[in-house]
Amino acid sequence: MEKLFKIYVYQEGEPPVFHNGPCKSIYSSEGRFIHEVEKGKFYTTQDPDEALVYFLPFSVAMLVRYLYESESLKTDAIGRIVIDYIHVISGKYPYWNRSLGADHFMLSCHDWGPLASSYVPHLFNKSIRVLCNANTSEGFTPAKDASFPEINLLKGEADIGGLPPSRRSILAFFAGHLHGYIRYLLLNEWKDKNDPDVQVYDQLPKGVSYMSKLKNSRFCLCPSGYEVASPRIVEAIYAECVPVLISDGYVAPFSDVLNWKSFSVQITVKDIPNIKRILMGISQRKYLRMQRRVKQVQRHFVVNPTPKRYDVFHMINHSIWLRRLNVHIQDFGVP
Repeated sequence: MEKLFKIYVYQEGEPPVFHNGPCKSIYSSEGRFIHEVEKGKFYTTQDPDEALVYFLPFSVAMLVRYLYESESLKTDAIGRIVIDYIHVISGKYPYWNRSLGADHFMLSCHDWGPLASSYVPHLFNKSIRVLCNANTSEGFTPAKDASFPEINLLKGEADIGGLPPSRRSILAFFAGHLHGYIRYLLLNEWKDKNDPDVQVYDQLPKGVSYMSKLKNSRFCLCPSGYEVASPRIVEAIYAECVPVLISDGYVAPFSDVLNWKSFSVQITVKDIPNIKRILMGISQRKYLRMQRRVKQVQRHFVVNPTPKRYDVFHMINHSIWLRRLNVHIQDFGVP
């Protein structure tokens, strides 16, 4: 892949919504990828004829920031930008038309990534959509779309590491506000139980550190919010805490190459009342094996100032590469 994979980044479009993205927020994995690709040091080519894939460099997070009409709840302006952009590049270059967008990709960590792509049917149905909101119930297709992790880098750098397993005194931990029906079910079931093993908060007590709780827990609960993706999955991995995924229809990042069952627990929504029983049923030997594998896969979720082999930037590109291999280019254009 490192020798053959070539990305052409369309130069059309102006910042802040093109060639730009947030790098210190819940959408940082979107912005970091865009900025790294724009540097042109990895995988990119200036010759579109030698490219295997073509990047549509708009940021959905920035489109929402600048164009969403919160008072009227209208998203039409976002849709018009996406439609107009495809119209421009398909009129100027032959690449979109020859594949109907199948060798093009967009990337978004915003919840509205699927919505933004839906304004152009071929973008939604044929292009490679690299999404944090990888929800099969909203049209995410694992064979052609790629899931990538939501990473909240408020300080720009990750806090990595945690207590050794023998010193982790909390069985399971979650802290977060009411945000979607899955969290409602979790908070309703566990928040007021005051169970020292399963500690669930909508707001941590004053003086209690969120990160210290993560680093002191064996399992970290990662329920979906309004959408399926959650930054808590990567937070758990950084804290060397076994993530517990609670979601419906979520395709975990890099599932092509990572066996999530070996380093995470996946609990269905209906089993939220049984969280303690399920986690207590995992033997110490199995837990230690899972926790060790969390540490092993950690490097695949790390954002480096300059990308390193096997880090999150390279993993995202590898996911795109695998999906491009499924595409047979046939010229659909009219001679």
